[in-house]
Amino acid sequence: MFDSIRETIDYAVENKMSFADIMIKEEMELSGKSREEVRETMKQNLEVMRDAVKKGTTGDGVESVTGYTGHDAAKIRDYNENNHALAGYEMMEAVKGAVATNEVNAAMGIICATPTAGSSGTIPGVLFKLEKTHNLTEDQMIDFLFVASLFGRVIANNASVAGATGGCQAEVGSASAMAAASAVAITGGEPEASGHAMALAISNLLGLVCDPVGGLVEIPCVMRNAIGSGNALISADLALAGVESRIPVDEVIEAMDKIGRGLPAELRETGLGGLAGTPTGEAIKKKIFADAPENPVKN
Repeated sequence: MFDSIRETIDYAVENKMSFADIMIKEEMELSGKSREEVRETMKQNLEVMRDAVKKGTTGDGVESVTGYTGHDAAKIRDYNENNHALAGYEMMEAVKGAVATNEVNAAMGIICATPTAGSSGTIPGVLFKLEKTHNLTEDQMIDFLFVASLFGRVIANNASVAGATGGCQAEVGSASAMAAASAVAITGGEPEASGHAMALAISNLLGLVCDPVGGLVEIPCVMRNAIGSGNALISADLALAGVESRIPVDEVIEAMDKIGRGLPAELRETGLGGLAGTPTGEAIKKKIFADAPENPVKN
């Protein structure tokens, strides 16, 4: 187990191992399972992600219990198929997958937390976009997820992936960074470039607060995953182009941790500040809980 991204990169280079193989080897040692069994488990995660994207983009999509989120992934699908998107077709493909996944989450559907439910759309958005535009094989997609796991674990151990402790930078920011590093690795980038992609992705979202309206993972969570996917692809392209983060990736992770701990409680998933604390945010909260049944759980 590595304590830093620097150690991870150095080990990959020195041992001529891919990030995915490093993670698979560790999982085999920890679980006692064979390589095939470990990969099959990750394949199951991939299928959960695929099913969520499909569900969120089929027909009119899905709608949350509150009715405040839903159907936007279907709108994005139609827009992207019938218009020349300002951000480009490929970028909007990633946005579509990200939004679809989080809409399914808000609709109480099955998703794969990557690394959390609130940030579950960022990685699938990038991954299925790359499958479509860069012809990734299933094995490459599974490897992508192992790379994301390897890099995400370092963030979790040195900072946080929870909005309650680190703000949304710790959730969508971490997911975006994991996706950026994985995108570089899976498309043939050097190990060092994956580190730069991660650093750039986190840097771009430093200070992002967690301010869910009504305390629910809907507004603005769903759309922040769209930004997370876009940021990941941009950061990956920058790194592949040779652009480097002037601040080392491990120092960027440390900075994220310090910033997160310094955020006031109102901006860390309490649903009290930020967008949740606006007049409209407060009005939505009151309506949601006014309409909620007093005893929703029946024995």
